[in-house]
Amino acid sequence: MSHIAIPIPNLPGKQEIEVEVTINGMKQQLHYRVELFYWQDCSNPIAHRADCISEMLAKHDPEWTVYYIGAPTDDFVPITFVKKESRNVLYGATA
Repeated sequence: MSHIAIPIPNLPGKQEIEVEVTINGMKQQLHYRVELFYWQDCSNPIAHRADCISEMLAKHDPEWTVYYIGAPTDDFVPITFVKKESRNVLYGATA
């Protein structure tokens, strides 16, 4: 799979992103969500950060799959999700 980078503006809170792409004349829509997960929201904020991310993701909507985990800061980690239908388009699977 090829990748391109698309800059998006920095806005607070969840960012729902819809991208319509045309590749070789075929239009497809892709749906992404970027969320900031704050370390202070972990039940044990001094635990290993990987355990914290796992804990936060355990409660997440199953219609969205983790696509990319961004660089963490001292306060949060940005995580990009892709919607189930878009994941099928990206990986060529059938629903």
